[in-house]
Amino acid sequence: MADLDERLISGETVVRSTSKHWIAPLGDSKWAILMIVGALIAAWLQGDSTSGVTGFVNRGLELVRLALFLGGIAWIVYNVVAWRTAEYHVTNRRVFGTDGLVRRRQTDTLLTSIADVKTVIPWLGRMLGFGHVRIVSASGEAGADSFTNIRDVEPFKREILEQKSGVGAQGDRAADVRPAAAPSPIPTPPVPPSPADITATLGELARLRDAGAITADEYEAKKTELLARL
Repeated sequence: MADLDERLISGETVVRSTSKHWIAPLGDSKWAILMIVGALIAAWLQGDSTSGVTGFVNRGLELVRLALFLGGIAWIVYNVVAWRTAEYHVTNRRVFGTDGLVRRRQTDTLLTSIADVKTVIPWLGRMLGFGHVRIVSASGEAGADSFTNIRDVEPFKREILEQKSGVGAQGDRAADVRPAAAPSPIPTPPVPPSPADITATLGELARLRDAGAITADEYEAKKTELLARL
C-alpha cells in the first residue's frame, strides 16, 4: 500500500483495484511442471549400477533429475511470488498496474488517452472468474497495454469506461463555461441645449454675420434650427 500511495499524484484517488487470479501461476508454471515430470522420468530410468557405462549414465541421469526438479520448483516459487505481488488499479485520472518480479513491469495510461478497452474471457475464465484486459491508447496498437489473467475483468473494464466518461464530461463542461459577454453600454440620450446656450450661440452667429464670415441666409437658417430646439 505504501508503494501505491507513492505512485498517486495530487488529487488522484483509487476507485477500483484488482489482482491476478490464482490460475495465473498455474498457467505460467506449465514448463516448470514439465520439468518436474521430466525429473520423475529420469528417476524412473536411473538404475542402481555405479560402474562402467551404466554407472556413468546413471550419474548423468542423477544430475539431470536434480537440475530439472530444483529448477522446476524454483520456477514455480517465482511464479507464485509474482502472482501475489501483481496489482492493477483504476483511478479518477488513469489506469496503472505492476506485475513481474525479476523484470518488474509498471504501466500507466491516462484516461484521456484511452481509445478502447477490450476484454478476452476464455471458456475456463467464465467458470472461474478471470480474463484478460487490453487497453488501446490513442496511438493505436503500438501503445496498447495488456493485463492477463486478472480477477473481476468485466467490472474492471466497466470502471475504466465510467471514469473515462466522467473525465470527458468534466472536460466538456469546462469547455462550455465561457466568460459572459459584457453588456453593451446603454446609450445616453442627448441633453437638449438650454435657452442660455441658444442665446449665446445666436449672439456668436450674429457676430459672424456682421463680420461677413457667414451670409444673412445662413444666419437665418441656423437661427430657425436653434429656435426649433426650444
